[in-house]
Amino acid sequence: MEAARGSTILEIKDVTKVFGAVSALKDMQLSVRRGRVHTILGENGAGKSTLMKILAGVYQPTSGSIVLDGAPYAPASPQDAARAGLTIVFQELSLCNNLTVAENILATREPARAGFINDKALVRKATELVKELGLPVSVSEKVGDLSIAQRQLVEIAKGLSIKAKVVILDEPTSSLSDSEAEILFEIIARLKAQGVAVIYISHRMEEIMRLSDDITVVRDGSYITTREKTETTIDELIALMVGRDMNEIYPPRETAPPAMAGSPVLTVKDLSRDGEFENVSFDVRPGEILGFFGLIGSGRSEVMNTLFGIRQPTAGSMSIDGNRVSIASPADAIDRSIAFVTENRKEEGLVLSHSVESNISMVTLGQYSGALGFLKRRRERQAAVGEVARLAIKTASLDTSAGSLSGGNQQKIVLAKWLLTKPKILILDEPTRGVDVGAKFEIYKIIRQLAAEGAAILLVSSELSEVIGMSDRTVVMSEGRMTAIATKEQMTPEKIMSFATGFLS
Repeated sequence: MEAARGSTILEIKDVTKVFGAVSALKDMQLSVRRGRVHTILGENGAGKSTLMKILAGVYQPTSGSIVLDGAPYAPASPQDAARAGLTIVFQELSLCNNLTVAENILATREPARAGFINDKALVRKATELVKELGLPVSVSEKVGDLSIAQRQLVEIAKGLSIKAKVVILDEPTSSLSDSEAEILFEIIARLKAQGVAVIYISHRMEEIMRLSDDITVVRDGSYITTREKTETTIDELIALMVGRDMNEIYPPRETAPPAMAGSPVLTVKDLSRDGEFENVSFDVRPGEILGFFGLIGSGRSEVMNTLFGIRQPTAGSMSIDGNRVSIASPADAIDRSIAFVTENRKEEGLVLSHSVESNISMVTLGQYSGALGFLKRRRERQAAVGEVARLAIKTASLDTSAGSLSGGNQQKIVLAKWLLTKPKILILDEPTRGVDVGAKFEIYKIIRQLAAEGAAILLVSSELSEVIGMSDRTVVMSEGRMTAIATKEQMTPEKIMSFATGFLS
C-alpha cells in the first residue's frame, strides 16, 4: 500500500560532519514529508551544501542517523542514492560540454543493444523527457553551444530522468529568467502531485514563499528552526538566517542620481551583431546604474560581451567620453577603463584552483612588475589585503584556494579583481547569481558605493526585483531588440515584463 502524501519520507537526526578541525554540520535535524516542497534556507557557508552532499552520497556523516522511506539510509555514492530513490540537481553544472544534450541527460544509463549504445533509443528517450518537462532545448545540440540558462535546464532534466522519491534542487533557478523558472515551477507542481518530496535550496525569497510548504533555516552549520510557509514572513526568515534584522534588501543610493543633462561616459548607437541583437542604443552617465532586463535569448549578455570586445559587432558605434572607439578585444576594453564581471564566475571569472591573492591580482599584475619583469610580491599582497578588507571577503588567508570559498565570497573576489583596475565603466552580468541574501546585500552596498564614486554601471539581471531595486533606468530587451528604456518611476513590474515578452514594443 502506497504511503500517504504528507507522511514523513526522510528523517535526519543529529547529523554532524567534521572536516579536520572544522565542524561543517553540528547535530543537524530535518524532517521531509511526501508531496511537499521543503526549502532549506541559509547563507553561503551555513552548511546547506554539505548536508545535500551527505544525502547524495558524496560525503558520509561523522555521526548521526538518516532514515529514507522507513529504512536506514547511508549511501556511499550518488549511484547508491539514486538506487535508494533520491536524486539531486546540483547548482554547479556537472555536464560534459563536448557531448550532446541527449548524451548528458542519460550519461551512464544509455540504452544499449548487443553491448553497444543504441543511439536512436538514446535520442528518443531524451526527446520524450525534454518534451514531457517542456524544456526549450534540442537534444541533438552540443552542451558547449548552449547558454548558461539552457545548460541549467539540461542539468535539471538529467536529475529528473531518474525516478525518485526525493528530489533535491540546489539553486535550480540561479541562471534562469522568469519564463524558464515558470517551466521548472510547473514541473515541481507535477512532482508534488505524484507524491514526490522536493528539497529546495534557493536564495530568492519571493520564489521561496511561492513554492515552499515547509522552510528550515540553518545557520553556521546548525539547525535553527522549521516553519510552515503560512506561519512566517520574509522579514522573519531573513532575520533567522543571518542572525540580524535587515531593514531593506536594496540599500538606498548614497548620492542623488546623475542629471540626464550631464555628459554620458558611454554612448552606444545602433549596435548590432547578426543573429544575436540589432539596433541597440543607450547611454550611461558617471554615477548611474543602468539596468538591463530580458528573458533568456533576449540578447542582453551578448550585448555586454560585445561592449567588452569578446565579440565583434556587425554594425553600430560606441563612444567613450564623446570619442568614438573600437573595442577589438578585452585588452582594448581594459585599456579604456571598462571592467566586466561575467555571469559565469566559475569558468570565466576565476581560476578556482589558484589562491585568493592571485585571483584578485591577475588583471593588474603589470602594476606589480619591476624593471626586469619580476613581481613585487609585497605590493601585490598589499593590494589583495586591501580588497579583502574593503569587500569583507571571508577567507582563512590570502593563500586559500578561491574554489573552497562560498559563492558570495567568490563573487566578491571577481569584483575585487576588477575594482583594482579602477574602471570608469563597470559591466555586471548577474552579479548576485547563486549568492545568499546576506551576501547580496553586501554586494548591493558595494555597487552603490562604486556609483557614488562616479563609476558608470551596467547591471544585467534576470531578477526583476533586483533590476527595479538597484537601477536608475532600465533597458528592456526581447528577442535581440530593445523594447523600452525608462526610469523606475515610469516602469511598473508588469510593464517591464510586457516589454520583455514582446507583448508591448
